[in-house]
Amino acid sequence: MKAENWFRHPAGIVVSSAVATLLWGSAMPVIKKGYAALDIEAANISEQWLFAGYRFTLAGMLLVLFHYLFQRKKSGSEQRIRKGRLGRLALIQTFLQYLLLYVGLSYSTGIQGSIIVGSTSLFQMLSVRMFDSSERLTLMKISGLLLGFAGIAAAGIGNGNMEISFGWGELLLLGSAMFGGVGNVLARQESKNEPVLSLTGRQMMLGGIMLLVISVPVTGLAPFPMDGTTFLYLFYLALLSAAGFGLWNTIMKYNEVGRVSMYLFFIPVFGVILSSLILGEELSGWILVSLSLVVSGIIIVNRSVSDKRLKRLKTTNNTP
Repeated sequence: MKAENWFRHPAGIVVSSAVATLLWGSAMPVIKKGYAALDIEAANISEQWLFAGYRFTLAGMLLVLFHYLFQRKKSGSEQRIRKGRLGRLALIQTFLQYLLLYVGLSYSTGIQGSIIVGSTSLFQMLSVRMFDSSERLTLMKISGLLLGFAGIAAAGIGNGNMEISFGWGELLLLGSAMFGGVGNVLARQESKNEPVLSLTGRQMMLGGIMLLVISVPVTGLAPFPMDGTTFLYLFYLALLSAAGFGLWNTIMKYNEVGRVSMYLFFIPVFGVILSSLILGEELSGWILVSLSLVVSGIIIVNRSVSDKRLKRLKTTNNTP
């Protein structure tokens, strides 16, 4: 099966989305383990940005290397988007998204943090209208989104996070989710002009370098006591970023944004499960309720897209 056919096939969408969101969901507990190993405190923003800069620069290098070794030979000559457009994508999808995320996570905990991270899906569905007027936010899609939010709220409740507040941390996470949603759609648009792995790798490497540029003058280039364990944490985070964004940007390239955005709600759900396994945090039975709600939302949205395609097909067949 060709790559395009796989990423358009329902099974391919489900499997690829599950792998991407599972990888992203594993990021938070591994980041916490890395912070503990490197003695990075919550208030030390510059060191957090430096760690993120290491992660995304390395992730971008891995993707560019993979593309050069395996994909470039198949595609032959390739086009590349202009440096200005690459810089815009790197600024939004990597630099601004994670600049705000790493600080916001230091000041926000609980159910509201999970809901805000999940709002990337909403911003993705709203921002696609800037690039593709054919994609509409229908009642079925809104219903699916509401079920998705209810699902991640259930995951937060199950963890005992019942606090409701909105401060700087939540505002930063909301900004990160907005940049993440817009960046995903922008990457989808730019992937029409450049192979996905090359595009994703180059923008991540550039975004990672931007993070290093703002953090190195404060922290120095290598302030951490790196050993084999901490390097494995860093390498895994880079690998999951490369694989996760590579997969997700490919899914986005071949499908309607409204159809696949709902899968992003799996990120906080997987995050809760993996935090329990990796960090020993308590796991509640509410996670089953959370998964049921998220899956229901995905089914509703996909049925909405399928019904729209069926109507379009009937209209085409009835056209004289």
